Order: sequence, then C-alpha cells, then structure tokens
Amino acid sequence: MATRIDTAQREILLVEDAHIRPMMGNRVLEPLPSRNIPYPVVDPFILVHEAEVSVKPGQEPVDTTHAHRGFDNLWYAISGSSSTGHSTGPGGSMERARLDTGSLLKLRTGRGALHAEGIGADEVREGKASEMRGVLFWVNLARKDKDVEPSAQLLQAQDVPVRHEGDATVRVLVGEGSPIELGTPGLILDVELPNGGGLTIPIDAAFNGFVYLLEGEATFGANRRRASRRQIAVLGSGGGALAVEQAQPGTRFMLMAGKPYGETPIYNGPYVD
Repeated sequence: MATRIDTAQREILLVEDAHIRPMMGNRVLEPLPSRNIPYPVVDPFILVHEAEVSVKPGQEPVDTTHAHRGFDNLWYAISGSSSTGHSTGPGGSMERARLDTGSLLKLRTGRGALHAEGIGADEVREGKASEMRGVLFWVNLARKDKDVEPSAQLLQAQDVPVRHEGDATVRVLVGEGSPIELGTPGLILDVELPNGGGLTIPIDAAFNGFVYLLEGEATFGANRRRASRRQIAVLGSGGGALAVEQAQPGTRFMLMAGKPYGETPIYNGPYVD
C-alpha cells in the first residue's frame, strides 16, 4: 500500500510583533510567550528570545548565572561568538562552551541546571571583546522526563546539515541529519533567501509551528500573510507544507515546529513543571 504524503498548505493563524523585555542589561526581543498566542497552538515551544550580547575587556562583570528546570534550552549564534558555562560537568561542576557563528548549544535542564555562567569570560581573559547576536528558545519536556540528568550538547557550525533549494539556504538545526534531538519529534530550520523569491518547506502535519523573522520580509502560508523583521507568524494546524513567497532579498527566518505533548506547563519563574 502506497504511503500518502499530505501536501496541503498550512495557513497562518496570526502575525504579531515581538515585544521588548529588559533583561540582564539587554533589550531582549520576545516573540514568545505572548498573551495573544495560546500555548496549545505552539506546544512544545515555551519561549523565544532574540538579543545581542556584548562583553568588552575592562567592562564591569555582570553575574548572569541562573537556574532552569524542566525543558530544553537552546541557544543559536546568528552572528558573532561568545563563551558561556553550565553545570553539566561531573557532580554538577561548570563546563564551558564557545558558540561561534552558526553553532547551537542545547542544554537539557532536566531536574535542574545552572547556565549562562560567565558569558564572554573566555574572550575577556584573552583580551578580546565578545559580541554575539543569538536566538534562545525553550522547548518543553514531557512531564515524565522532567527529572532527567542535565546534559549539554554543542553543535558546531560545520556540523550543521545544510541544503540548498533554489536560491534558498536551509540549515537544519533539528531535523533530518542533525544530531540534536528534542524530547519530542521536531524541526528547527534557519532559512536564508539572499536573492529573495520563495520555497516550500515540508512540515509534519501533526506538528505545531511558527516562523520568526530575523531579516527582511516574506509572504507565508496558503492565506498569504505578510510578515517582517521581528515578527512571529504562527502556523495553523494540519497540512504538510508551508509556502514561502515574495521574499525580499536578504530575508532570513527561523522555522520552529514540533509534535505537541498536550500537557499544560506549570510555570514557576525559570522552572517549568
């Protein structure tokens, strides 16, 4: 019996600007969470932040270390580089990692872990400045998995699977070919359209998802909704593909999609139970 592939196009439920949240001395763009986007339509994604982090030699150090629990914390370097620490070493000791442009750090916080220890400290010790534009996102874990051992995984840029579809460059952070796995089946792509135009992206019909615009603007979905820099476009349910059309040259966006757990998160500050 032949397998039927769902080629129906997703629609866009809504398009919204990211709001600005002051945090640890930075102005952070926060498309998620949003009072206008119910969690069930983006489950398993809890939070998305975009920010620029800059640390210079001689600058007064800021203690950015803090704890998390109950989800996967992923930090993606869009440009620049920075170092950071997390308590996933033996006995909860701190481990260091350096993110360069195009690399991804996944911290499975599980039953609890410290992270963001000494951001940029390695570069400062070397007498260099640390500057990085990054996207941070929290992806929920199933309630049964929230007490797992914390762990960290660094995916270097050269190890990120890359494919080309026409003029589009698609980097697969989570999905086919990537060693990074979430607690649920998922897909996270960094898509660049240097010459504009468009492409069609296959998405599992069971996944929730959204697009976040890093640069430029484009038309998304069967209902042809326009979205631009700093906006989130939430996908409707069903359908096995997302159409992207009429992108401006230089458009870049992230697509995040995943199979929902159907569990309501219980929030306690940086802990998600």
